[in-house]
Amino acid sequence: MAHSPLVFIFGILGNIASFVCFLAPLPTFYRVCKKKSTEGFQSIPYVAALFSAMLWIFYAYVKTGETLLITINAFGCVIETIYLAIFITYCPKKVRMSTLRMILLLNFGGFCTIVLLTHILAKGANRPKLLGWICVVFATSVFAAPLSIIRTVIRTKSVEFLPFPLSLLLFISAIMWLLYGIFLKDIYVTLPNVVGLTFGTVQMVLYAMYRNKKPVQDEKLPEHKAVDIENNIEQSVEDEKKKQKEEEKRDTEKVEVVVKNIEMKETKEEKEKEKNEDSSSQKENNQTEVKDKNDNNNNKS
Repeated sequence: MAHSPLVFIFGILGNIASFVCFLAPLPTFYRVCKKKSTEGFQSIPYVAALFSAMLWIFYAYVKTGETLLITINAFGCVIETIYLAIFITYCPKKVRMSTLRMILLLNFGGFCTIVLLTHILAKGANRPKLLGWICVVFATSVFAAPLSIIRTVIRTKSVEFLPFPLSLLLFISAIMWLLYGIFLKDIYVTLPNVVGLTFGTVQMVLYAMYRNKKPVQDEKLPEHKAVDIENNIEQSVEDEKKKQKEEEKRDTEKVEVVVKNIEMKETKEEKEKEKNEDSSSQKENNQTEVKDKNDNNNNKS
């Protein structure tokens, strides 16, 4: 079925906007590679983004005729996999294990379960519909993620926690994919982007309202600085470990010095003992010689 040229135009624009959005975390991961530490960053957004891209590729494959959805989400799968590989390489062991578990459960277990269910529970034209609603539910939950940031901005009257460039990109991306879904007459692409556009508009309005205002002091604000808190905790733990290692090293050195002194003392005592024994032996020999001479002299007389 031939589509309107507008479908192709907005699909290309959506690809471009999403491409830039996928590249947005590059500075973060450059810093991770440079410092060889994840610095308290979480892997959940990247695991969720990978899962979302996998779902949309499967949806476009099942429905057919939505190549532009496949192209951008294929790129998304590649770039999110790279992000996760870097994260797993430099994150602490405990975080690494939880991230691998999440990937195994969601990206493998969850995706395989959806593939099986859509093939078992739905046939023919119903299969894209079932899969489409699954995509809508997951994509809507992802778009609703900025709610916590919006709440923070309203409470503090500060846009400190609202990254304007990324918010603008997501806003533009939602517009492009919304228009793509409308002209394609695909409700499953349209619905989540309505939610995305709504939250994007709210963020833009909040930014315009509070961009020049000083933040209100709020005692509850630290809960939104989880990364800083985690960084401080990790730094404290590392400092404590270094301190313990230094103390252990000092204790080991002290023990080595004591052992060395004991060994030196024992060696000295052994030498003195040997010297005394030699002196005693020499003295006895001298006495024996004197006695022998005396005996010889007595015999001669």
